[in-house]
Amino acid sequence: MQVTETLSQGLKREYNVVVSAGDLATKLDTQLSDLKNKVRINGFRPGKVPMAHLKRVYGRSVMADVVQETINAANKQIIDENGLRLAMEPKVELPTERDAIDAALEARGDLAFKVALEILPQFEIGEFSDIALEKPVAEVEDAEVERAIQNLADSRRAYTERPAGEKVEAGDKVTIDFTGKIDGEPFEGGAGTDIEVNIGSKTFIPGFEDALIGAVAGERRDIKATFPENYSVPTLAGKTGDFDTTIKTVSKGEPLELDDEFAKSLGVETMDAMRAAIRERMGAEHARVSRDKVKRKLLDALAERYKFDVPQGLVDQEFNQIWTQVENEQKSGRSSFEAEGTTEEAARAEYRAIAERRVRLGLLLAEVGTRAEVKISDEEMTQALIARARAYPGQEKEVWDFYRNNQQALAELRAPLYEEKVVDHILSLAKIEERKVSVEELTRVEDEEKPAA
Repeated sequence: MQVTETLSQGLKREYNVVVSAGDLATKLDTQLSDLKNKVRINGFRPGKVPMAHLKRVYGRSVMADVVQETINAANKQIIDENGLRLAMEPKVELPTERDAIDAALEARGDLAFKVALEILPQFEIGEFSDIALEKPVAEVEDAEVERAIQNLADSRRAYTERPAGEKVEAGDKVTIDFTGKIDGEPFEGGAGTDIEVNIGSKTFIPGFEDALIGAVAGERRDIKATFPENYSVPTLAGKTGDFDTTIKTVSKGEPLELDDEFAKSLGVETMDAMRAAIRERMGAEHARVSRDKVKRKLLDALAERYKFDVPQGLVDQEFNQIWTQVENEQKSGRSSFEAEGTTEEAARAEYRAIAERRVRLGLLLAEVGTRAEVKISDEEMTQALIARARAYPGQEKEVWDFYRNNQQALAELRAPLYEEKVVDHILSLAKIEERKVSVEELTRVEDEEKPAA
């Protein structure tokens, strides 16, 4: 086997490989000899089939196996002799001419093919002790706890329909039909039938619930309400909607004592115990949000610091995944280039930069994790698998079996666990300064991921 390097540019490598017809013939004969004692052909005793007859019957199919084994051997030789760390599987380009293919499969001519591959970059990691980050933290406020308890009470409160003509008050439950338009045009998700609204729950966009106060059953109201600037659907963010609303029923909530009996109805011994449990849960949620924000700041800092080349094949894979999501949102009407003030060309460039950032950070975190000997224990994997199975009630066994029998799926489950542990490792080395903020500031939605400048 003759291997010649034809390209060494950045992270790209290309090689020409030539396997002589003699080598192919030798390998073919070896495999046919092994096959000779295994096959059963009418008219011949076991092990007595002439090689010429075996070659006529099985030659091309066996040679196909020989060619694949030869390609695998060539790839291994290239990697081992050059000490390469591959970013992706090598791409093999076989001859396309019919005569050349037939000659190789019949061991009448040499087999020549090309191997193209991308290698992982080499880069210096350095120290992380000079990275300074601010971590927002917020204490659980008493008002938060009381609001949560009130929401629990509202979910269990009995409601009685108000007599005809009585007006909607704060705390009432109202059933409505509505049709929304923006600039005179209907929009996806802007209509509903028999929708229950708890006045004061703030589950609808700002201003909508307040506009129902004072209405009576059977009344029709034109309500104007504006979507928040950080609304989850970008095409609606900051837009004002006109909602043609019909109030169908109005119900008044019955008094509900928030005492130990109420707590016991929810499986807690006392109201104090309920408050403590709610405070603990909220504290854990605040801590998660705080950690997510400092992680984002860390990734931004790392993206700014490290500028090494990345394999374009990995970038292509990441970009294609992102762009598929973009296209799905475009098709569903949840987003548009026009609404986001951009063009498809500009969006492609921006998302490709994001894909490159993600690949670079992924390679960096992987290298840091390797050097720091970060490991995911069997117990951690088991807990992650249990959590994933529980996300599909009634299908737990199927989900469990799927992951246990699918190594790629297990690897995908492991990847975020590994990333989080590496991030924790880096954060433990960086300088973190906590800054107390309000709950509103802590939970404020930040800008979406942007490529590093």
